[in-house]
Amino acid sequence: MSPLVIPVFLPAAGCSQQCLFCNQQATKERILSPSAVQAFVQASLRVLPFNKKNSEKQIAFYGGSFTAMRREDQVSYLKAIQPFIVSGSIHSIRVSTRPDALDEESLLLLKKQGVKTVEIGAQSMIDSVLVLAHRGHRAEETRSSVSGLRDRGFQVGLQLMIGLPGDTFEFFLQTLDEVIHLQCDFVRIHPTLVLRGAPLESLWRAGEYSPLPLNEAIRWLKKGLLKLERSGVRVARVGLQPTEDLERDLLAGPYHPALHQMIDSEIVLDMAGHLLQLYRKEPQACFLCHPKEVSNLRGQKNENISKLKEQFGIEELLVRGREDVPRGSIILQTQRGDFSIRRSDVQYEN
Repeated sequence: MSPLVIPVFLPAAGCSQQCLFCNQQATKERILSPSAVQAFVQASLRVLPFNKKNSEKQIAFYGGSFTAMRREDQVSYLKAIQPFIVSGSIHSIRVSTRPDALDEESLLLLKKQGVKTVEIGAQSMIDSVLVLAHRGHRAEETRSSVSGLRDRGFQVGLQLMIGLPGDTFEFFLQTLDEVIHLQCDFVRIHPTLVLRGAPLESLWRAGEYSPLPLNEAIRWLKKGLLKLERSGVRVARVGLQPTEDLERDLLAGPYHPALHQMIDSEIVLDMAGHLLQLYRKEPQACFLCHPKEVSNLRGQKNENISKLKEQFGIEELLVRGREDVPRGSIILQTQRGDFSIRRSDVQYEN
């Protein structure tokens, strides 16, 4: 069960260089002090929802490379959270960092101060892609850091990107194979965006870099998500969180505020098409799904309905929600009987 996360952003903190895709140096002056973090957490605890479904509350330090900061700064931020840990109002801490900034001393400090989860900005497991992205580390350092964290009982997540310079769909699948082999607990996947102020902007303006089109990013991601799901690796998020800064700085790239839903809707469209191709004989069709997945089956602005009707010559297509239909499954009702397909049944060719 996922915890209720209170995010604390430390933009570019601990970053000694600027990655090709990153523009966080422009917001570096906004970093909160440890005392300001305490005040922020207190305020957040008063207004954030809390129920039994998210019984664990966690502080997450995002935006920089936490363990690459000066050691005394790490200690100050972690100690600022300790009163909440002691009182039980906060249960654990999460930090985000680089794979080459997790030495033995860092791991001991994190463990001592109540850090439960470490997210590593791996971005890719292909060295040639990492070099072009100016990451300053190799895939081997990600492998080593994940292993060290797991040996010490941390929950480990990896942050990945698709569509970086030099990246390919085959490289993305290779990266996912490595992630699965490393037995990470979860991943976040973000398509590469061209942001104002990032070094990538210059390449884009010079015509030396083209971001993935949105439909191509969805093609990569729907196959990638199913691959991860089958392996048991949880996908915590797809796409960047919509913010005012992102809307202001976005220049190009496959951005959509509901990207994950778009991918899920595309997968369900493929599931419905498969059933119709095999079993439909009547001019009408009726699908059943869980009530919470009706919107995915219908598609944004009923696009899936329109596509299916056009592709299969259907006069009337109904979608009905029913509580007894398992999540991740859809049922096609026909005069010959009901036919179902599960999300896990979907197979894509590479």
